Amino acid sequence: MSLQILIVDDDARLRSFLSRGLIESEFQVSEAANSSQAREQIAALGEDLDLILLDITMPGQDGFALLEHLRSKGMTVPVIFLSARQEVSDRVRGLELGADDYIVKPFAFEELLARIHAVRRRRESAPVLTRGSLKLDLKHHGVQHAGKRVELSPREFGVLAVLLEAKGSVLSRDELLNSVWGIGFDPGTNTVDVTIGRLRKRLHASGPARIVTVVGQGYRLDTEGEEGTS
Repeated sequence: MSLQILIVDDDARLRSFLSRGLIESEFQVSEAANSSQAREQIAALGEDLDLILLDITMPGQDGFALLEHLRSKGMTVPVIFLSARQEVSDRVRGLELGADDYIVKPFAFEELLARIHAVRRRRESAPVLTRGSLKLDLKHHGVQHAGKRVELSPREFGVLAVLLEAKGSVLSRDELLNSVWGIGFDPGTNTVDVTIGRLRKRLHASGPARIVTVVGQGYRLDTEGEEGTS
């Protein structure tokens, strides 16, 4: 089944280039030159929209703000940032807001296709994970804990999923950065610790599951109420 892709970028030449390539690759394509047009297209496409290719720097509302708006409304449509901004802080911010990937311009079209297919495979093969009273629907980003729905940000969800998949094993900060943010080195921020702190508060409100700090090593998920440092 062909994907319906929305390109959001103020560069008309780039939109045209991407549209031609994606159509030749048998995708369906819509375009928007800014966030305002993107919102109109998103509303019109509804459930038919499968993926957004999103620029950051645009007139009016930037790509970060648009993605934050979409995620705040509960929209889980995959988003890949296409941006000339190369700073690690921008990449971290984009992924924390809920982007599925971040590609720096200029890029090879073949790389973009590979990233699109990778996002598609992750979404289509995503299972439901359970451990103790926790249940995670990886495809729809749904979380239930002790029978209650838990609202998590995309990065909080990502951290919880990785910890759940680890089945009680300890994961270091570097491992979490690589698995959840796609960063293979420590950028010198406290991003992981801040996300863990927010996630602990969300889980504490609905049941006994805890994220345990293992001093000098990292974190593990405790859903059985064992003793540990929280």
